[in-house]
Amino acid sequence: MTTAEVTAVLAAPSTVAQLDAAVGAAHHAFEQARLADPHRRAGWLEAIAAGLEQDAAGLVATAVAETHLGAPRLEGELKRTVFQLRLFAAEIRLGEHFDATIDNADPDWPMGARPDLRRYNVPLGVVGVFGASNFPFAFSVMGGDSASALAAGCAVVHKAHDAHAGLAARTARTVIEALDGAGAPSGLFSMVTGRQAGEALVDHPQVKAIGFTGSTAGGRALLNRIAARPEPIPFFGELGGINAVFVTGRAWASRRAEILAGYASSFTLGMGQFCTKPGLLFVPAGQAGGVRRELERALADFTPARLLSPRLHDGYAAAVTRLRDSDGVDVLVEGNFAGAPAPTVLLTTAAEVRKNPDLLRQEMFGPASLLVEYGDESELPALAGLLEGQLTTTLQAEADDDVAALAARLADISGRVLWNGWPTGVTVSYAQHHGGPYPATTSNTTSVGTAAIRRFLRPVAYQSFPAARLPEPLQDGNPWQVPQRVDGVWQRPSDAPAVAVAAREDKP
Repeated sequence: MTTAEVTAVLAAPSTVAQLDAAVGAAHHAFEQARLADPHRRAGWLEAIAAGLEQDAAGLVATAVAETHLGAPRLEGELKRTVFQLRLFAAEIRLGEHFDATIDNADPDWPMGARPDLRRYNVPLGVVGVFGASNFPFAFSVMGGDSASALAAGCAVVHKAHDAHAGLAARTARTVIEALDGAGAPSGLFSMVTGRQAGEALVDHPQVKAIGFTGSTAGGRALLNRIAARPEPIPFFGELGGINAVFVTGRAWASRRAEILAGYASSFTLGMGQFCTKPGLLFVPAGQAGGVRRELERALADFTPARLLSPRLHDGYAAAVTRLRDSDGVDVLVEGNFAGAPAPTVLLTTAAEVRKNPDLLRQEMFGPASLLVEYGDESELPALAGLLEGQLTTTLQAEADDDVAALAARLADISGRVLWNGWPTGVTVSYAQHHGGPYPATTSNTTSVGTAAIRRFLRPVAYQSFPAARLPEPLQDGNPWQVPQRVDGVWQRPSDAPAVAVAAREDKP
């Protein structure tokens, strides 16, 4: 897609014909790009990173105008996006994502004569990516899904979010120009807009996977549509969650004010529009009055801002009102639904949520949270059992608290378990996992960190192939110099580049 075509896309929703052309071009580009060695592919990612950096001022200014988010937040998010691209470039140069495995022929193999078997991971093909509203850079046009799909060797057709259409177009133009300048195949990345094009993207037979970050309702609709395809494809949907925090009695007694200050800061960060916002706080019962005063103090310096869009604002008001008006729920800290809403904290009890577990499953996408009072710490594992799948859960505990049963339960229901921290810091790194059981996500993969690349790969084994016809990662000569597991033993090329990129803490 050329610069002029990107600009035209912004003027009106993409037609099905335009979507079909974009996917066709992407498939053709994929057929060429899949042959590129890791160093060349890494160069494409680095070119995109450089292009985004070069246009940083213009991109941030466009984002500020469209999203109501401040320049410091957006500048940090753009830096995260650039860092992620370079981290992925370094990762694919190492070649571990290929998982190149060689079993040489062995006539004496205990299970009978073994043929020559060689397996490695190949890219899926064209990936459709749906941008998120709440992260205009980090989970949008060149966010984690697009960057990891390109790193895997796939082509990407991005469906822009209408909440920041101008930024999407500008970012897409920057990405396309960078790829063209780096010599990548034309069509490797493109962008479409509008609901009709989004539906056609999901249905297109040449699209081999979908990445999505958004609401549970939107993700579920996409999941159902994908399941109805003649050929179902992988759907990597990140649908958010409540991100429950559990406070033990001893932790509450020793540092209640500190915990409440951290809680207040975390659930209001970014106006509560993070998928990792702590929407539930379980605390010992009997101190509501003191908790109210401490929360009011902790929120005294809070500066309200508008939510990302009128639609999100209306949804937030409806969600808070619905939960507030439920039986057994009281208002602990009174907020409002002004243009720039003040925070709301609601209060209920363990007895009430046992009667109505849906109280624990209502996401309020904005600066609101629910505090749940429990009577005895032994209740916590069972209360955790009432939760749906979570992106994160958190333990606020003392070093010698016996929380083994609770910690095990939290690991069962969430993708990341924190100790004495707050979930709204998701660093881009090697061991990161940003996912969780449904409805947090629709798969067991991560959408953040280097492991995200492997979502868009699938294994292929070659049996008894002539040496000259084997893909480069499986050849004995190892021309791409990737790690190979040969007859069960890992061999790492001695001259492989020693690449390390320092991780940094960001706030998705």
